[in-house]
Amino acid sequence: MPGTMRKTAFALTASLALLTTAACTGQSSSGANDDASKATTINFWHAWSAPSETKAVSTLIAGFEKAHPNIHVHVVANVTDDKINQALRSGGDNAPDVISSFTTNNVGKFCSSGALVDLGPFFKKAGIDPATTFPKAMNEYTQYDGDRCTVPLLGDAYGLYYNKTAFENAGIAEPPRTWTEFEEDAKKLTVPEGDGYKQLGFMPDYHGWETTTEHYFAQFSPTYFDKSGKSNLAEDPAFAAGFTLQKKLVDDLGGFRKLEKYRSKLGDEWGPKHPFHTGQVAMQLDGEWRLGMALDTKPKFEIGVAPLPVPDDQASQYGKGYITGTIAGIAATSKKQNAAWELVKYMTTDTDAVVGFANDIHNVPSTLAALKSPGLKYDPRFKTFLDIAANPDSTTTPASINGGQYLVTIQQFGYDYESGKARDLKAGLESTAKQIDTDIAQAK
Repeated sequence: MPGTMRKTAFALTASLALLTTAACTGQSSSGANDDASKATTINFWHAWSAPSETKAVSTLIAGFEKAHPNIHVHVVANVTDDKINQALRSGGDNAPDVISSFTTNNVGKFCSSGALVDLGPFFKKAGIDPATTFPKAMNEYTQYDGDRCTVPLLGDAYGLYYNKTAFENAGIAEPPRTWTEFEEDAKKLTVPEGDGYKQLGFMPDYHGWETTTEHYFAQFSPTYFDKSGKSNLAEDPAFAAGFTLQKKLVDDLGGFRKLEKYRSKLGDEWGPKHPFHTGQVAMQLDGEWRLGMALDTKPKFEIGVAPLPVPDDQASQYGKGYITGTIAGIAATSKKQNAAWELVKYMTTDTDAVVGFANDIHNVPSTLAALKSPGLKYDPRFKTFLDIAANPDSTTTPASINGGQYLVTIQQFGYDYESGKARDLKAGLESTAKQIDTDIAQAK
């Protein structure tokens, strides 16, 4: 499984652990004083755990050690953010010099606490411009408040999967490009059966598979915070539009309770009985990994892949999507920061290394050069995600000092609004924005 498929499971736990220890995690005085040309060993901790993934990491490290024969890398796999944070605080010979994390939501904490060093000086010394090296969204989610304490290490892009057989049966010639077309297609593709559905065009509920508020809202290009750092939830009309259109789709497809009853009987998101695999849901918002997972189940229909539709008034930006991914950084407690930088630089900016790792992990490359590399090996449909990643209109969610808590708060309001528990959208957005501001103030 790719990184972001697993990040939700431990993101909140890791966020709380980082929040309670951030004040104890300070910038080390060790600095970048080591000689990277001398023989040394550095520790690299990462979160990948599946055999194919750890093999891919081993191949990546072998390439680095071949290019840097004086630097040996000791690798520790399957490490979560809470364990990383404990090690970053304690330091020592066995602590990581380089870390990678699936939880981009924690970038704000990693940077503000001083747990990871600012990589800006390293990039400047190496003559590498992150703005022209990494896709725009990836460049944004790896820094906080002017501090680039992380760097992209492969990414995830979100798009729309669709059942081509179901489309043909419904008389739909091509995937929807605008929200109006999307809503019309979702209704055409829905086939009622009893008090449920034989086939549902799309599962819009926020409790669904990857249909989170941030994944939806990326298509509306919202601004989460204003220039002063306050929540923009009640001020930016993109949020009201996103909630309104999603709620209308919920109502038009049968209502929240009917949809939730149907959803409760469907298969697990990560198992072979995922409802898109089985044909029970005709369209699916998901990341690039879903293609391989769906094909492994040998579905009885042809799978189509396209960008997620955009609001009607943003039709010219069709092709954008939500971007996230894995991040890497250098521990502030490391006494081998120059050697650690050599590894980080290789893994994240060397085109051949990035391409090879992307081919092995089946994630989206995280540099603009790698996205265009002829060395990439992929199903032709996978190119949709490469294009979404490279699209300058694609968006991500910004880093915050309290991690992804503000996203959890927004999602909770989404649950209340779609279910009818909250009926006043304007008041709900204002209340939610105040809660976000309070939480951030307390974190500071």
